[in-house]
Parts: sequence; C-alpha cells; structure tokens
Amino acid sequence: MELGIYTFAELAPDPTTGESITAAQRLHHLMEEIELADQIGLDVFGVGEHHRPDYIVSSPAVVLAAAAVKTKNIKLTSAVTVLSSDDPVRVYQDFATVDLLSNGRAEIMAGRGSFIESFPLFGYDLEDYDVLFEEKLHLLMKLQESEKITWKGQHRPELKNLGVYPRAFNDKMPIWIAVGGTPQSVVRAGTLGLPMALAIIGGTPDRFVPFARLYRETARNTGKDPAKLQLSINSHGFIAEDSKQALNDYYPPYAQVMGKIGRERGWPPPSREHFEAECSPQGALFVGSPQQIVDKILYEYELFKHQRFLIQFSVGTMPHEKIMKSIELFGTKVAPVVRKAIGK
Repeated sequence: MELGIYTFAELAPDPTTGESITAAQRLHHLMEEIELADQIGLDVFGVGEHHRPDYIVSSPAVVLAAAAVKTKNIKLTSAVTVLSSDDPVRVYQDFATVDLLSNGRAEIMAGRGSFIESFPLFGYDLEDYDVLFEEKLHLLMKLQESEKITWKGQHRPELKNLGVYPRAFNDKMPIWIAVGGTPQSVVRAGTLGLPMALAIIGGTPDRFVPFARLYRETARNTGKDPAKLQLSINSHGFIAEDSKQALNDYYPPYAQVMGKIGRERGWPPPSREHFEAECSPQGALFVGSPQQIVDKILYEYELFKHQRFLIQFSVGTMPHEKIMKSIELFGTKVAPVVRKAIGK
C-alpha cells in the first residue's frame, strides 16, 4: 500500500492563540512539510486547489513544481484539481511541467473540490458541473494519447490538429478521479478504468464499502480488469505521541473549520463528544497515537483492500512544528508497521 499526505494549506488564524502567519510563511512551511515527507519515505504528497482566503493554494501545479525540485522520490499530486472550472489543455501542460521537473512523479487528481468559488470566478455555471466534468475529463485523457490533437466539444473552442506542449516525462501521467458520496462518480471511474480516490471524512467507513464494490463491479461489467484498478482512501487526521495529546491538539482547529463550513451549509457544529466518536476505532477520523493509526489503516484495508491511503494534515490551522511531528510519526512509526503487515 502507498501511504501519503494531502493538505489544503490552510491560512486561518490559529484557534488557540488567534495568531496568523503570512501567506509567504505558510508556503515556506508547506515546502518543509513536503520535503520531510519525501525524506522519511512516504509515497505521495497532495495539494488541494481552493479560491478562498482561508487557503493559500489556488494553483496546485505551481506549488508542486516548486516541490519537484526539492524532492527526490515522493509522488506529487493535486488533491484535487477542480477540472470542471479549468482548461484541460492548461491542466495537462502545467502537470506535464511538474512531471518533467520531477522525472515522472506528477499525478492529477480530478474532482469537484470542497467548495464552489472557482465556478463564478472563471465564468462557469455550477448547474453545468456534471457535463463540464465529463467533457473536460475526456479531453484531458485524450491529451495524453498524442501531442497533436483534434477535438470538439460544447464548452471549449475546438482543437484542429494542434500540438500541446510540453509532453509529460513518460507522455502519460496518472489521472485519479476523486469521489465523495456520489454513485455516478464511482460509475464513471469504473467505466473509464481510472484510479479512484474515495474521501471518507465522516460517519463510519464501513458504509462506504458499497462504493468500492460498485467501482470494481462497474469496471468488470465494462470489460476492465478489476485487479488492475487502484483505489485510494482519503481521510482527515492527526498523529501525536499519545491519543490524549492528539485529541486535545486536533479538536480546536477541527471544530473551528467544520463549524464554519457547517454555518455555510446548514450543518450543526461538531461537539467534542461527536468528534471523539469519529476518532473511535470504527470512526472516520485518523486521530490518535501511531499504534491507533496503524490499527485503523489495517481495519480499513480489510474493508476496502485499497492500494493507497492519504491522510489530510490538517483540517484547520495547527502550529507548524506539530504538523512536522505528525508527518514524522506517520513516516517513521506508522508506515513501516502498515507496510510489513500488509506485505504478509
């Protein structure tokens, strides 16, 4: 199993101290986080795309290009690229550049994203989300096939035997489909035979098992080999030396962010009781000691038999040194145990 980290590169005031850092400081911290993940042997680092004041990355490819020249082995992916409001040609070109800088370590994770600000910002109607995503995904896949492309769709000017440059390191880069709770998205990934990243950020993981089953069954029914599919489970979490410390450190920023999103979307704010239930052995949050995280990863592996696990450090603003410690524990205490257990 590949083990990695993804982040939205939050830029909100620390909920405990009320202090804020600058955008430049946050980006420098992010580079240090990616470098550390690479140095301790983690497999993947993902960076999300947002267009809000509380997150610093609006162009994951730019950040990943900077990370590409600072790292040696770790795969670099968006988490996610909001493809419906972007231009697939530019997406391919940007990530091909990352791929060249990293000698073939770039990936694209395409999805809807957590928020909707990019649609009005770039002149798209959110009501067209599904048709935009479908059309642009097929164009992105076609761009990998050859450097000259002829293509026509409804939502982008047609391409008539035009070259798209630069080409990726090995021409084709992995394109993952990010899925939340929509069966139609699962069916799309299975039908196309593309790797699928399933976000589990609340509730009990076992209720998502039907999505993994649907993904593999759809692939089989459309002539794909389910054994060749790749499934990633993506979840929120935080690791500290002991569980009490992890819970106490993580709850304030988690409650701040989820409470804010809840006010926007009509959800109730998370209570400490609800939070701790989500952190239980069968809950969705990966918050605890290294051994607790090992146990939960292996529990979910029995449910999903997935090939990749990514943990989001963190949902809200936390001190940089605590994030760095969490990454260190993940790479040095969790990853070796998980790899050995699954290898058996």
